[in-house]
Amino acid sequence: MSPSLDTPAPAAPASTAVATQGVVPVDDVDAAAPSPVPVPSGVPSQAELLAFVRRTAADTELVSTLPLDPEGRTWIRLDGPAGSEAWIISWPPGTGTGWHDHGGSYGAFATAGGALQEDSLAARLPTEGWKTLELAEGVDRERKLASGDARAFGSHHVHEVRNESDSEHAVSVHAYYPPLPLMRRYSRTGAVLRLEQVERPQEWQ
Repeated sequence: MSPSLDTPAPAAPASTAVATQGVVPVDDVDAAAPSPVPVPSGVPSQAELLAFVRRTAADTELVSTLPLDPEGRTWIRLDGPAGSEAWIISWPPGTGTGWHDHGGSYGAFATAGGALQEDSLAARLPTEGWKTLELAEGVDRERKLASGDARAFGSHHVHEVRNESDSEHAVSVHAYYPPLPLMRRYSRTGAVLRLEQVERPQEWQ
């Protein structure tokens, strides 16, 4: 969601050998349908976040206030429902996020214009104590979200999002709860995922 930043990653364990323990396969954690798990009163559900991003993405007047920059992504922060945070983000042709998670927040996003490609992992990663992990076979998921498409995701979601168009900007709306406490950035070579850095809110707000 934000440009590349220089926040250092947490100290790595003494051994940086590829680990295979702790990568827990789950039942398609990137399913488009919101989780049916109940949430406390006053806390937005995934369904509410999904409805919000769909509604906001359809607000052409609001979306048009986002300035488009051919050199990089731009964004506007919004107040989401029930204390969540939301963003309208532009994606120039060929740009993307790289692999990342959302620091334990769940959320939803919708494409308001153009199309986005999402690659994600149907696996629950350990949140600390590792530097590199070897992913099991069969955990990769792919999804293309054309204008008007939307999806929700859980608190353990790891993905990357890209605009693969050669000529067309894409625009999307994202909402998270709780507001993002951090984002972990990863690099990937084949089945090996490596923790590269951790970003804090003050670095993208």
